[in-house]
Amino acid sequence: MKTIQSRSPDFFLGATTPAGFKGYFEPLRREPGMQMLLIKSGPGCGKSTLMKHLAQAAEQQGQRIEKIHCASDPDSLDGVIFLDQKRAIIDATAPHVVEPDAPGADELVVSLYHTIDAGKLAPHRDEVKALFARNAALRGRAARYIASAGSLMLDSRRAEACSANFEKVRRYVKRLCTRLLPRTEGTASEELRLLSAITPKGMVFYRGTVEALADRYVVFRDDYGAVSRLLLELIRAEALARGYHIITCPCAMHPEDQIDHIFIPALRLAFLTDNLWHPIQLPGVQAVRCTRFVDRENLSGFRARLRFNDRAASELIDQAVALMAQAKNCHDELETYYRAAVDFDQVNAVAANCQKILGLG
Repeated sequence: MKTIQSRSPDFFLGATTPAGFKGYFEPLRREPGMQMLLIKSGPGCGKSTLMKHLAQAAEQQGQRIEKIHCASDPDSLDGVIFLDQKRAIIDATAPHVVEPDAPGADELVVSLYHTIDAGKLAPHRDEVKALFARNAALRGRAARYIASAGSLMLDSRRAEACSANFEKVRRYVKRLCTRLLPRTEGTASEELRLLSAITPKGMVFYRGTVEALADRYVVFRDDYGAVSRLLLELIRAEALARGYHIITCPCAMHPEDQIDHIFIPALRLAFLTDNLWHPIQLPGVQAVRCTRFVDRENLSGFRARLRFNDRAASELIDQAVALMAQAKNCHDELETYYRAAVDFDQVNAVAANCQKILGLG
């Protein structure tokens, strides 16, 4: 597990999960008042570099931003959200394709396809097509390993659920929210972000984002996820019922039905899940052990099964990471062909126009 720290909040908006690629680019588009700039281009055309320059210019002006990283290469950006402007620029190409609903009115399409000299790529057509195919095959194999790991982790969650006292969990959340979440007259709203993802570098977790968004933390230590799943679902419902804007971070392994973290920016408060896959190492923070809600004697009957699942899931994820690293090498090789065919003066002209649109010139 790799922990990343930064000045601005860092997130993912898409990741390979047991159910395949899961992205939250459409929910971002649906956030009230959000206007999107959609970048369309091939690999190696400068999308990430363009977005990094825009992010840097905004930070230099003191604007609040969120950086959205690519789970296939965390050193690259998939997007930048300009919070004060309610605007975002994103990579709208596969696997997170976003097409404009109202081009020019609600979304601006930023195309870099015209910067590619097809004549320079033509002599390498076979190599390029083979690299695209190999990249897709490697990513597909990685996804199957992740799916297998997810099945084992789900089995462990179900085993823990057999021993959990969910009524005790509900009573605890009522007390906790009464103490920490005073009712407001605000309008409840929610953003969806991923705080961690499986990447070619392993599991990446953005701890710096936690420290950027909160200075009060409630950390739930839960190795298997059954208890923390209910805790976070109930806290989410209470926070929204009490009128808060929240940032919900689904679990990268089971995004459809499990929340890992919740931020309440107005209170500088975070509820976090601490486990093997993303240990929460914050100074002076003591975790709430979810075993307090579990019949430990009953859970001990599943010990051998749980140990096997942990070990096997970890090995499967290691294999997925290795395959993702090979896929990234393929993508890097693809970029060499495209970079040789791109007119970067035209790319720079597009970047300058984006800066003008965003008021960053």
